[in-house]
Amino acid sequence: MYTHMSIAPIMTLLLTVDVFEYTMAPKEKIRKSATKKTDKPEEQVMSEKRHNMFSYLDPEGKITELKEITQWIRESPINKSVTFSTPAYKSLIKDFWNSTSVIEVDGTKLIQGQVNQVNVNVSPDILNTVLELQDDPNAPYSVPIMCTRGCLVRMCTGDIFSSQINKGDLPMRYKFLLHVLNQCISNRRAGYDMADNDLVGLMVALVLNKPFSISKYIYANMKENMKRTGGRTTRNKFWMYPRLLQMIMNVQHPNLPKAGDDILKRDTMIEHSLKIFRGISVKRYKESKPPRRLICTLDKTDYVTPENDKWCHNDSQFDNEEPKLKKMMEDKFGRKDLDSSNSDDDGDDEGGDGGDAGASTTGASTVGTAGASSAGDDEEDTESDDNQPEPGYEFYLDERGVRKVRKIRQEDDVDYIPSDTEAERLKKKQIAARRKKNARK
Repeated sequence: MYTHMSIAPIMTLLLTVDVFEYTMAPKEKIRKSATKKTDKPEEQVMSEKRHNMFSYLDPEGKITELKEITQWIRESPINKSVTFSTPAYKSLIKDFWNSTSVIEVDGTKLIQGQVNQVNVNVSPDILNTVLELQDDPNAPYSVPIMCTRGCLVRMCTGDIFSSQINKGDLPMRYKFLLHVLNQCISNRRAGYDMADNDLVGLMVALVLNKPFSISKYIYANMKENMKRTGGRTTRNKFWMYPRLLQMIMNVQHPNLPKAGDDILKRDTMIEHSLKIFRGISVKRYKESKPPRRLICTLDKTDYVTPENDKWCHNDSQFDNEEPKLKKMMEDKFGRKDLDSSNSDDDGDDEGGDGGDAGASTTGASTVGTAGASSAGDDEEDTESDDNQPEPGYEFYLDERGVRKVRKIRQEDDVDYIPSDTEAERLKKKQIAARRKKNARK
């Protein structure tokens, strides 16, 4: 009896502990298996609904804040390329990209793809004609980086030295212009809040009325897409520019068979889209009252392009942005000490020459981090001693004719000069710090 009375409380306690552990044990979560890229439908893998949309320019003028910029786009050379709406057919776009190659016909290189056993050719001249861009065939398709930054000082409030510009840092009307370019004729397939230096250069060229070949820009993006892989196999390529390609196919082969259930799904801009755009813009950027008026060709139809890759005329009514730009560059990259023999150079009196020192400073800090529009692009037409590369580096012209900086290989130069290892270490340290800062953002 004594033994039984002693064991009972212990058994009760053990049972209570077992029940407590059972009730308090966390339930095992049933996780859904991740959707693999290969599990998605081909259309979702190979295309993006927001890529190469057509723009809605509010023909009734209901959104008064955008009235001026939408009217300018309607009257500009980009009007057809961003507003023309045509259904794109999935099988045709797919066949074109799966069969593309670069060929040469009568000394002219073009991209050729085969659709329903017929050839579809794309070249800058064909794009210029079909999209009615009015491009000068001799015009470049890039803008010197210092000209881009100088113009951004007049428009932008964010980090103008980044390799990508956030369109949310622009006032509403400039933001809408960049939004249209980004969604309609850029090569982006995601991240539409950002714009790379090439696309921002296109916008700056439009604002300053600079010679710029949009057809060459689109053609270069298509050639780049041929080198990249974005599908289920390495042979497949992203279905880039479906709307523009369909426009070309309709001109070259108007009788291609088309099926209603073969239309490629794409988002469209509508009046509701602009209202959402306006609401987001107001939250992100606080406009002045009254809003700062549009500049350059957006304000004057007879605007004359500044000379020597400047971003404003010497008699501009706006404040001189050059000292502000130089101060921003010094704060960002540090001040570069110039040779004392050049300290009395009066080049600062000119709007574009004052950027040379900043260009070389930027080049020393951002080589290899800005992509196609790298730091050596800053000034193409100057060979001053102030802008010479560091020992072990040299200037060269890329395929666009833009000047860049590269390291000299010892086997290419009998008079090889080793690069400055201390400068290289400093450069790498600055790049690492900038990448860490961007990662935190």
